[in-house]
Amino acid sequence: MPEDILTPLLLVGAGLVAGTINSIAGGGSLLTLPLLIFIGLPPTVANATNRIAIVVGGIGATSSFHKRDLIPFAWVKFGLPPALVGVALGTWGAMKIGDVAFERILAGILVAAAAWMIWRPDPPLAGDNPLEPDPSKRWLLRGAFFVLGLYSGFIQAGIGFLFLALLAANGLDLVRANAVKVPLILAFTILAVVLFAFAGMLDWQAGLMLAAGQFFGAKLGVHLQVLKGQAWVRNVLTVAIVVFALRLVLSG
Repeated sequence: MPEDILTPLLLVGAGLVAGTINSIAGGGSLLTLPLLIFIGLPPTVANATNRIAIVVGGIGATSSFHKRDLIPFAWVKFGLPPALVGVALGTWGAMKIGDVAFERILAGILVAAAAWMIWRPDPPLAGDNPLEPDPSKRWLLRGAFFVLGLYSGFIQAGIGFLFLALLAANGLDLVRANAVKVPLILAFTILAVVLFAFAGMLDWQAGLMLAAGQFFGAKLGVHLQVLKGQAWVRNVLTVAIVVFALRLVLSG
């Protein structure tokens, strides 16, 4: 990694922006993952290293949600076990794949993400905030959490959007959905980081620079969404999705 002053500034700044976006909506990795590749990390190493910042940002956001008593823990406890299984399998796949193959898969995923963002920019509206998942949908939801964990273990980028869509479709408003999404992603990203660390695929220097900005960005994002409320979060989410979609389309 280049040792000039510009690289640390880029990483901290990108982490700040990504942390804010991740705690409000999701998609911060669509900014940080390409940046890590741009500064010279191999794609598979960048994919692993990006998780360091996500863990640190998740700690900041989760602590802020917890202090405000906003986390529906029944949802977190329900979704975590199947998601962890999916993450373990997805992380194993990310460790086994080569850089060239990963780049091709990443390109396909980014194109699909851009198409999804363009054609469905708004999440389902919700607001009754059920305290726990609908018993009649338990196995369907477990399958959904497993699939999202699998995807997150493999690439992570854009997982926040998918979690918000799933949770909002099941009755949670966007603030509460974020309060479920953030600790879930924190927990299973810790697992991914441990597995990547054992495989020797982490660039700790780049990851910690990114994490420094992401921690404070995550706290800022929670503060903004609690202060501004549901409508504001929905508007920011829509803007974030459109911006990321345009960026992915133009970069392709």
